[in-house]
Amino acid sequence: MTSLRQRRLTLAGSITGAAIVALDGTVLTVAQPTLQRDLHASFVQVQWTSTGYLIAVAGLLVFAGRLGDRYGHQKVFATGILGFGAASAAIGLAPGVGWVIGLRVAQGVFGALLQPATLGMLRAAYPPDRLGMPLALRTSAIGLAAAAGPVVGGALVAHLGWRAVFFLNVAPAVLAGLLALTVRLPEATPQAPGRAAVTRLDLPGAGLLALTLVCLVHTLVALPESGWTTTVVLGPVAAAVAGAAFIRHERRTTCPLIPPSVLGSSTIAAALAILLSASAALFGTLFVATYFLQDVLGLDPLQCGLRVLPLAVMMVLSAPAAAVLQRRYGPRRTSAAAMALVTAGILLLAQLDRSSTALTIGTGCLLLGAGFGTVMVTATAVIVRHASVGEAGVAGGLQQTAMNIGPTLGVATATMLTGLTATTSRTLMVLSVIAALGALAARKLPSHVRPRRTGRGRYVAEQQPRGSAVQ
Repeated sequence: MTSLRQRRLTLAGSITGAAIVALDGTVLTVAQPTLQRDLHASFVQVQWTSTGYLIAVAGLLVFAGRLGDRYGHQKVFATGILGFGAASAAIGLAPGVGWVIGLRVAQGVFGALLQPATLGMLRAAYPPDRLGMPLALRTSAIGLAAAAGPVVGGALVAHLGWRAVFFLNVAPAVLAGLLALTVRLPEATPQAPGRAAVTRLDLPGAGLLALTLVCLVHTLVALPESGWTTTVVLGPVAAAVAGAAFIRHERRTTCPLIPPSVLGSSTIAAALAILLSASAALFGTLFVATYFLQDVLGLDPLQCGLRVLPLAVMMVLSAPAAAVLQRRYGPRRTSAAAMALVTAGILLLAQLDRSSTALTIGTGCLLLGAGFGTVMVTATAVIVRHASVGEAGVAGGLQQTAMNIGPTLGVATATMLTGLTATTSRTLMVLSVIAALGALAARKLPSHVRPRRTGRGRYVAEQQPRGSAVQ
């Protein structure tokens, strides 16, 4: 059994890794204008400092999770976070924007390694029925880092320059990497000698999935800027072809990248759909609301940030509450109620006009934060708990993929809708429908979780979706 000290060290490492990634994304946004001026870069080049990172992360998350399942999540996490810190330091010393873009892609590769491992380590350290609170604390840390990012980044850029925001990650990354190397957690049950081939890495499947996700993400990023050009149209076509080839390959190979118990699980599929719809609705709403607050109401960036601050506060506070709620009421009812809150928050913001007060805006953001924080913890717990220890990395990679693609999908959708309808209200109404679809998907989640103990002292979570046997 894992000792209490090992669990706490694992939790500390997982929280630090997740927070570093969240902080990195938000501080970069603040630093990009200054970076563009100092390096004499074009707008497209600066945009690729974000796009290159996102493409690298999205394409490799599931494969990185599989590496953790095979070689150990601590090793993969340590490699990822130490590499992430080294890339951050190199970006801070970069002589030109080309170096920054290339190093951001490398940073994305290391980010892909560490993100699924933060969940895989928790799955190995905690029994399924005790995963709720560790995941909640991890989510709270992400929310806190995302909220603090613009403030910390703005202060560093104003006083020390844009390079300082990249040096910010180095010390905690080194500390977390060394911490991970000192902790020893139980590994997945080894395969029998006659089934050694099952553990072989599925490189063709990894390549097809990466191609699918890269084409999809590139399309979503390019669409708001370029519209439906020939290049953009070819993106989803290529993604569909590669995706179909990936599914066909996974069904035929003896060593699939995504195990059949994960790929064919309706429970995991429903949880991923909820995370995708929730993150798409939230970030699409934030994109639209930010422009409304600044362009229509005439608020400056600081005033705008203060108006939406209740969202970050409630995300931090609701995460621990979600761990308690799902134990008492079950994942299905907790997720459905959380998505209802997200939908209600978007509908309230859809009523904004020039006479709207800070109270109305804050209330809408409060509902959004409470719902999103709750559903992120609950759906993630379902995914990680449902997977075995030997499949936790792949499950974590799928969860992180949904959380990376969802925001990009939401912003692309909001941009297109705003261009077509030219009204904030109609755009937000469509985004509320996306959130409502997530509430419907919650019906496929387990109604409750009953831990049971096996003869070897291991815990298995019994999750019973409505009308089905134990998954």
